[in-house]
Amino acid sequence: MPPEEEHRVDVHLEKLLADRGMTLTELSARVGITLANLSNLKNGHARAIRFSTLTALCDALQCRPGDLFTVRPLRPAGGRGADRGSA
Repeated sequence: MPPEEEHRVDVHLEKLLADRGMTLTELSARVGITLANLSNLKNGHARAIRFSTLTALCDALQCRPGDLFTVRPLRPAGGRGADRGSA
């Protein structure tokens, strides 16, 4: 399993808030999650999210989990493509 600091999940909370004209403080009040925890999530510093939190965020933002998060593709090992014909 890769080290936690190398996760590939991108969080799109900032864009969703902007699209809805909502502040992080307002979202915090709507979902009952601390501003600090939402800030950690928005900045990509959260290490996990509960399904109940995800559900509350999706309800408040009227979105789906895939709108909040995307996963970047894996990079090939060593930053190179697959070697062909090498033994």
